[in-house]
Amino acid sequence: MAKIHFIGGEKGGVGKSLMARVLAQYLIDRGEPFIGFDTDRSHGALMRFYSGYASPVIVDRYEALDAIMEAAVEQPERRILVDLAAQTHDPLVRWMDDSGVLNLADESGIQIHYWHVMDTGKDSVDLLRRLLDRFGTSLKYVLVRNQVRGNDFGVLEQSGEQARALGLGAKIVSVKRLHDGAINKIDATSSSFWNAKNGDNHAALGLMDRQRVKMWLRDVYRDLDDVGV
Repeated sequence: MAKIHFIGGEKGGVGKSLMARVLAQYLIDRGEPFIGFDTDRSHGALMRFYSGYASPVIVDRYEALDAIMEAAVEQPERRILVDLAAQTHDPLVRWMDDSGVLNLADESGIQIHYWHVMDTGKDSVDLLRRLLDRFGTSLKYVLVRNQVRGNDFGVLEQSGEQARALGLGAKIVSVKRLHDGAINKIDATSSSFWNAKNGDNHAALGLMDRQRVKMWLRDVYRDLDDVGV
């Protein structure tokens, strides 16, 4: 069955692109073919770190977004990763509504997954509420609790929105904070996580930084295995 994975969260700086990079590396490591689409015009992470697998897509052009569905229909054996930039929710919804995307997905046997990347703030919870209100049972949800700014997700848990999402079949993925020294070196050299963990000279990571990256990916991969990407 074809699967489209939208990696979003609407809010800037919560780690959407980081999660897209992790998913790309996960699929590579698991030997799963995929196609990436990058909606960030100025700082596209998939285009920067996994350029051999990704192409740009302009989110406010229907013809560009159409390529996502066409790829899923024509190449169902490949996963589709779509890294959504901040403030892309409204044009994405307009395209889905006007183009009958959900109906076509149902007719074509395509699963649409939405990875809602969150930090510990209330804004992320409000955006989750908006997402659930809009799509209900039409999407398969993954709540990504990114610990880049802390690991206390009490606001989310007490809001009732996490329980609501779980009631709709959502899965939860926790992403621990990666050591600043390691991620800064990876980003500075535009290296893939494969380069980082395998000691490629381009990544410029020392022995212990490489070990930290391996352990970090191992922990995230455990959750991804449970989700069933």
